[in-house]
Amino acid sequence: MANKNRTSQDARSGDLLADGTVYAQLALGMIIFGSATPVSKIVTDAMPVFVGAALRCALGAAVLAPIAWSQRRKLSTLKRGDWFLVCLLALFGMVGFTVFMLYGMRTVSGVVGSVVMATTPAVTATAAVLFLGDAATWRKIAAIGLAVAGVILLNTGGQSGDGNTGAMILGSLLVLAAVCCEAVYTLLGRRMSREFDPRLIAFLAAALSIPLFLPFALMQWPHFDPGGITPGGWMAAAWYGAGTLALGSLLWYSGIAKTQGSIAAGFMALMPVSALVLSYALLGEDFRIMHLAGFGIVFCGVALMAWEHARMADE
Repeated sequence: MANKNRTSQDARSGDLLADGTVYAQLALGMIIFGSATPVSKIVTDAMPVFVGAALRCALGAAVLAPIAWSQRRKLSTLKRGDWFLVCLLALFGMVGFTVFMLYGMRTVSGVVGSVVMATTPAVTATAAVLFLGDAATWRKIAAIGLAVAGVILLNTGGQSGDGNTGAMILGSLLVLAAVCCEAVYTLLGRRMSREFDPRLIAFLAAALSIPLFLPFALMQWPHFDPGGITPGGWMAAAWYGAGTLALGSLLWYSGIAKTQGSIAAGFMALMPVSALVLSYALLGEDFRIMHLAGFGIVFCGVALMAWEHARMADE
């Protein structure tokens, strides 16, 4: 009997340790994804947009390469239609997202960018309803409404008083365009991940985007002085690729593979929180009540979408 109790206790301890590891992977994955917003502002301040974008995808692909190599036999099973989807993922999820994000973050603060990026779940839900025929539940509709309200509040009452409202609106629209590209990547990636490892898909998208960036990066290179970049700028560029693209994907998708979707959905809220907190910590931006109000409204939408994902995963 004592041996049975000890075995049972050891099994429970092992389960708790395994669950803790999975939760840590999910949490760190979302926190790392959230860091992309403030870090992208550091990158775009340090180097030309296409140089930074090409570096991001090259580093991301390099970190994900061992995963792709271990699954190289899967590449032979990719059909022509699959390669077409991968090309779309590279075009929207890597090229479109990175370029819009970097240009947008040139004209808005990290906090504003974080609030706009927090609309990603609502924008993705909108695209799924309009183009994929998903049901428009009250949670999705409410999340969409809250996302719109939060961004409008931010752009009409959240400026810093420098009178440059037009630049703030333009920057917000560019970041919103990046959000739309991310939504396309999410929906197309969801379709492909039914048959292929999402980490392999992320590698292929990153690798295929490099040739698309190179001509523009080479055009900007003569105006780029690598020696003038501070160590902090290089660290941000390295993290933008190896961290937010590669390590975040490795942690998040590894965690998802070992737990229920309803549990994973609850960690979605960590991404916008991470983006907001790190915008204050890394960029030293001023705290403003209007920013917090806009974020709070959008965050309620994020929570609703997490609830909706958890409900769908349990069905």
